[in-house]
Amino acid sequence: MNGILYIVPTPIGNLEDITLRALRVLKECDLIACEDTRHSLKLLAHFEISKPLISFYSYNQQHRLPQIIDKLLNGKKVALISDGGTPAVSDPGYVLVKEAIGKNIKVEALPGASAVITALVGSGLPTDGFIFCGFLKRKPGKMKKELAKCAELGKTVIFYESPHRILKTVEICAEVFGENAEICLARELTKKFEEFVRGKAKEVLSEISARKEILGEFVVLIYPGTADE
Repeated sequence: MNGILYIVPTPIGNLEDITLRALRVLKECDLIACEDTRHSLKLLAHFEISKPLISFYSYNQQHRLPQIIDKLLNGKKVALISDGGTPAVSDPGYVLVKEAIGKNIKVEALPGASAVITALVGSGLPTDGFIFCGFLKRKPGKMKKELAKCAELGKTVIFYESPHRILKTVEICAEVFGENAEICLARELTKKFEEFVRGKAKEVLSEISARKEILGEFVVLIYPGTADE
């Protein structure tokens, strides 16, 4: 009898955000597949959980995939976690889930922490429809084309960005969506220095341009127009 693949969200910053169900699954599973074993060991130690770990990330996924599938086909319960948030969202967990489904292995996805949803509901931008782009193309020309396609749909656009690229990215957003488009930068979500920078693109650009140092990972949200339309 096949085992079960559990998709287990972990906190994106605040350890209190893990669910009781997630803790139970992590305690009961036979193996935990994670991005960074060192990072995950700290999380598990905090909750006094001791389980075998196997690394599973973009550079080793093709090697690890058959190993994990073999465990599942032999009746083992495997929990998939990421360094923070819900696995398989802009990370290699997707290929494991797809392969498990193809092998008729039960996949059980747990609800939990998500930087995308946390940023969206706290942004003040329309939530009735949104487009999540993960990480945008790095080259400015390709980024502009990608954002332009999203702008045509008239929905809130969400993507991840790093601190050293955020200024240039906001400049491109102002160019593509217009200086009066509403934008929100969600930084260090659920952590000590959590911050939401909200306003029109030109205002947000002016505010972050004035900063001597920009730290923390960002979730960027843009609405092509005004939120009260």
